[in-house]
Amino acid sequence: MKTVKTLRQIGRHLVLTLLAVFWLIPILWLVVTSFGVDKGPNLSTFFPKAYTLDNYKAILIPGGDTVNQFPQWFMNTFTIAIFTCIISSLFVLMVAYAMSCMRFKARKPLMNLAIIMNLFPGFLSMIAVYFIMKNLNLTNSMTGMVIVYSAGSGLGYLIAKGFFDTISKSLREAAYLEGANEFTVFWKIIIPLSKPIIVYTVINSFLAPWMDFIFASIMLNSGISAQKTVALGLFAMVDKVNRNNYFAQFCAGGVIVSIPISILFVIMQKFYVEGITGGSVKG
Repeated sequence: MKTVKTLRQIGRHLVLTLLAVFWLIPILWLVVTSFGVDKGPNLSTFFPKAYTLDNYKAILIPGGDTVNQFPQWFMNTFTIAIFTCIISSLFVLMVAYAMSCMRFKARKPLMNLAIIMNLFPGFLSMIAVYFIMKNLNLTNSMTGMVIVYSAGSGLGYLIAKGFFDTISKSLREAAYLEGANEFTVFWKIIIPLSKPIIVYTVINSFLAPWMDFIFASIMLNSGISAQKTVALGLFAMVDKVNRNNYFAQFCAGGVIVSIPISILFVIMQKFYVEGITGGSVKG
């Protein structure tokens, strides 16, 4: 029995190791290519023939380059992500509080409706969203992008609701007896006790616009390079016209974009995991 159990464990570890290798190889290739001397894609060897920092210098200091405007793309994406993060996090936490701690007639139907709507991919609505935003003259603008990312964020309340469900009702009841209203209970009692789920919500709210390509490609269609987000700008670098001159810069941009998120996740990992596990205890 021990031999069989040991063999199963070895098998599991081998499978996980292979999956990790397959997952890491593209990332490693992206990183080493970003330091390569070849401007275009080098498919003859995995590692570059020589290494340089020129690709990072070129993408961070583009000069008068009309194709590479990475600093502007980065600022556009960062601005959209920050405002989306703030608005979306507030929406998610407020909806989660209402569904967890408040009781009203339409509560269960609204919860069921939200679950049903979450079953449909977001891109199914993008054509309708585009025409609505176009009629409001909000396409090709950061304001329109923030609205698109934030408007439906409240539907993602389920994990936060599960976390709020674990907070003792007696704390709220004691506050009500002291004359506190719902806003006071939410802001001064629930929020201070919810650091893990707040971190989880903030990271997810920031990642959505930071990594999005589909909605950005629909909403930002003017063709003006300075209006693009990082995802659109980097994608333009690897089209048929530009890939042979900008592929290495594209890899360097991919590495730079991943750094802030990686640092944020490493710092907040403890709270992020607690937020997920706490939100799954009770639904």
